[in-house]
Amino acid sequence: MNRVLVVDDEQTLAQNLQAYLQAQGLEVHVAHDGASGIEQAERLAPQVVVLDYRLPDMEGFQVLEAVRKNRQCHCHFVLITAHPTAEVRERAAELGVSHVLFKPFPLMELARPIFDLMGIERRRRGTDNPADGFVERRQTRNESFPLQLYDGSWVLADRRRNGAKPPGPDDDQLLTGE
Repeated sequence: MNRVLVVDDEQTLAQNLQAYLQAQGLEVHVAHDGASGIEQAERLAPQVVVLDYRLPDMEGFQVLEAVRKNRQCHCHFVLITAHPTAEVRERAAELGVSHVLFKPFPLMELARPIFDLMGIERRRRGTDNPADGFVERRQTRNESFPLQLYDGSWVLADRRRNGAKPPGPDDDQLLTGE
């Protein structure tokens, strides 16, 4: 099974990442602090750990170093951060983290490095061209997915409207950012 561990203290974001990656066919587990992330990584042996830079109990790099000390867990790391500094990027490079994403980011931008690190080739629906990328699962407004990309930022979707379409961009604009 293609297993991913998401370590992020922002619970809504972590749940959205989990839902999106599960929709892509991955087994996804979530931890909301560094200690839980280390414990789950040792127990689950994920192929990829999506790691937030700032966690309530430690820095993401401390989680990375602790997980790497465990000889049974040979996983790749994708760092996500809302603090895009040169120091964070340089430290990530020193530790061999090949993918760093700055929040907010389109969910598809997280799926790409995960599939690359796992060696999984994905194809877009409706095409046989492998150069096209990977499957993009489009969310409809009826599905429970609380964050949506709007105007370059993540916004909380209003799910109280009972199917009524809120003002703003249509579904394709939300997913493509156009």
